Amino acid sequence: MVTLAAVIGAHGVSGEVRLKLFTDDADNLRAYPAFEAGDRRLSLKTVRPGPNGAVARFAEIGDRTAAEALRGTALRVPRADLPPLAPGEYYHADLIGLACVATDGEALGHVVAVENFGAGDVIEVERPGGKRFMVPMSADAVPTWDETRLTVERGFIV
Repeated sequence: MVTLAAVIGAHGVSGEVRLKLFTDDADNLRAYPAFEAGDRRLSLKTVRPGPNGAVARFAEIGDRTAAEALRGTALRVPRADLPPLAPGEYYHADLIGLACVATDGEALGHVVAVENFGAGDVIEVERPGGKRFMVPMSADAVPTWDETRLTVERGFIV
């Protein structure tokens, strides 16, 4: 399962919710008629850009109290339902957990997070023993990756 958004609160009094998006555009959510939301399934009725991400309405949520109860809920879909990727593209969920090696073959650890602070994606690698370092997800820093491992250029390793 892949998280596409998370409920960050209610919007208004009629059951709409504010969403933090983990996709480029609120319109991308329209491709999925329903989401796994904890122990329930939510059917998307409408979505539009909004404060901090998007504002959505679900068929099962009819008032502000029900909307507030969803705060913190992740909206997830099966990985197989995501659209195919073009060469050089990736889903964050596919990078997390990958083994990480240096260009000379040294084992570095594994990817534990993918962040974006505004200038592009940054991967966080945890070394054996728990120390972590961050590397930009760029062709200079990460020349190759596949479904089993990610390779980091030696000059970017801390």
